Amino acid sequence: MQREVHVVGGGLAGTEAALLLAEAGVRVVLHEQKPNVRSPAHKEDGLAELVCSNSLRSDNPENAIGMLHEELRRLGSPVLEQADLARVPAGDALAVDRLKFSGGLTARVREHPGIALTYEEVRELPAGPDLCIVATGPLTGESLARSLAEAVGAKQLAFYDAIAPIVLGESVDLSVAFAQSRYGKGDGADYLNLPLTKEEYERFVDELRRGEKVKPHEFEEARYFEGCLPIEVMAERGRDVLAFGPMKPVGLHDPRTGARPHAVVQLRREDKAGTAWNLVGFQTRLTWPEQKRIFPTCIPGLQKAEWVRLGQVHRNTFLNAPQVIAPDGTLRSRPHVYCAGQITGVEGYVESAASGHVVARRVLERLQGREFAPPPGTTAIGALLRHVTGEAHPPDYEYQPTNVVYALFPPLAEKHRKNERKARMLARARRDLAAWALERNVALAPLPEKKWRSPELRS
Repeated sequence: MQREVHVVGGGLAGTEAALLLAEAGVRVVLHEQKPNVRSPAHKEDGLAELVCSNSLRSDNPENAIGMLHEELRRLGSPVLEQADLARVPAGDALAVDRLKFSGGLTARVREHPGIALTYEEVRELPAGPDLCIVATGPLTGESLARSLAEAVGAKQLAFYDAIAPIVLGESVDLSVAFAQSRYGKGDGADYLNLPLTKEEYERFVDELRRGEKVKPHEFEEARYFEGCLPIEVMAERGRDVLAFGPMKPVGLHDPRTGARPHAVVQLRREDKAGTAWNLVGFQTRLTWPEQKRIFPTCIPGLQKAEWVRLGQVHRNTFLNAPQVIAPDGTLRSRPHVYCAGQITGVEGYVESAASGHVVARRVLERLQGREFAPPPGTTAIGALLRHVTGEAHPPDYEYQPTNVVYALFPPLAEKHRKNERKARMLARARRDLAAWALERNVALAPLPEKKWRSPELRS
């Protein structure tokens, strides 16, 4: 049996895959281009760097992403284990201290005797026959991207992604900001909220529309992921879009007035101490001078803002997975090459880790001479695979990245009231994952002690 597998890319997918394989006794060579080569979005030297938000989104398993959290935890995901260790308060969301999260995974990789970590840019697909996993993400270097394009014979799709700014905590005016979570979730005061009146909100929208934006290169199409639109793109779609989106004030009341603001800018802490705060949903392609002009003058509480990081845009490249990836997870034209993470068309930190997790299990089964049977499509992991294979979409679907959402799951066999549907989906997923694990002799950790609502728990 082959005892060495090459993993290209030390993001969440590559780190997850490398650690799982190594724990199973497979020798792994993990190729990471930093610090010698960096993409425009990467700043730190560590593995599994979080470049956009520090939030892994809702931890409630009755949400599709929370269900994915739970399944990965039960399957022994290194990424979710470290996320729990690096957790910071964020209501019912799983948010982490970026440096503690990345640092913990980096240390675990470096210290593992089964992993050889090399710092080099891989510029073309390995020739084989050794198995390799390409997990280079949406910012895959041009040379490797060209090699991939030559291998798959299909046009790569590209759109722009944006990341939100981070403000220094001590520079936020606490006479304006109030600590509160929507509907008192989490500890009830995990976020800082900057309230805007109707007049302040409309002025902000006007400035976003007028502000100078970073222009794409002539040869690249400015196509955005709908789940991560720049704030100025949302503002251009309508005056009230932001107020019903990232700036929605529902579940919040300004303690100074007792009333709900017209709109809010929410700040989510980057670390437990609150030294830095992320502007939630404020990914942007405004130029840096415009961000420095518009945010302090239009957002109450940020008049003296000092920026840890300003927002920026970057190119996002991914494969047309249903066409170029075979059912076993390899490239149709390169049966020794597996692909994992955002380059396969999944979107989000946890989705990327889940993709790396599945590919690692595929490789292990192949090395042991067995065919991999993925978790059923009724689970969050299986639903994500339904997206990558195209099973979840109609034949004329134009493939583009997506987070794990309930639209990817098979519908329930019976109709249920809206407020019962998610609980039923969770109960079905738990049951089917347990049956799959039993049949495949896969170890599952017990269900979490926290009693999230579900039919079984209510009965």
